[in-house]
Amino acid sequence: MKPSIAIAVALVAFGSVPPSTSARPTAMEPATVRVRLETSAGVITLALDAKRAPKTVAGFMAYVDDGRLDGTEFYRSSRSKAAPGQGFIQGGIGTNPRRKLPATPFEGTDKTGLSHVDATVSMAHGDSADIATCNFTLLVGPLPWLDARPGSPGYAAFGKVIGGMPVVKTILAQPTGGGTGAMRGQMLFKPILIKRAVRLDGVAKPTGRPKTWLMELPRRKDR
Repeated sequence: MKPSIAIAVALVAFGSVPPSTSARPTAMEPATVRVRLETSAGVITLALDAKRAPKTVAGFMAYVDDGRLDGTEFYRSSRSKAAPGQGFIQGGIGTNPRRKLPATPFEGTDKTGLSHVDATVSMAHGDSADIATCNFTLLVGPLPWLDARPGSPGYAAFGKVIGGMPVVKTILAQPTGGGTGAMRGQMLFKPILIKRAVRLDGVAKPTGRPKTWLMELPRRKDR
């Protein structure tokens, strides 16, 4: 019997945009790309597998290189009732349409050979696997039912946490509530700020798209 945890239902990504018709070039990307997440709870370091999950890593790095993850949050903590201390945290751009890029082509674990083991970095998505933007999860403990299986595409594992797991566990333990559907009771009362996401390997490839989230919206005039 699967653990009674909303993770068995879905890792729901906030919002979606149509899938991209072409992937960003990854030929110059090293096999492993490290990213440092500087958060209000401490530093988390990721090692992304650009060799086995090139499209997912390219999509994630587009957000990093553009600065689109700077100022976002970890907003969700899903804790396992069957295995105390395990579960996942989720963060990223949330529902902010001004930070979105075209959706990342889906690379399931049946294609990459990766699995959702302890400390895995995985891309969240909605009802369709091909509408992922940049809401991602960090796992505490193995969650193998997130892998591809008959009747389910699963989720796109694309790296591991290689530093800062105590920070991840601290975020997982924070008080939660609110939310609806698969996220019911899992929204952090005090989201954890992602101050900056910094590329540590390879050459930055900014998309050149407008950074509309940095622009002030015009104020509505009183009628």
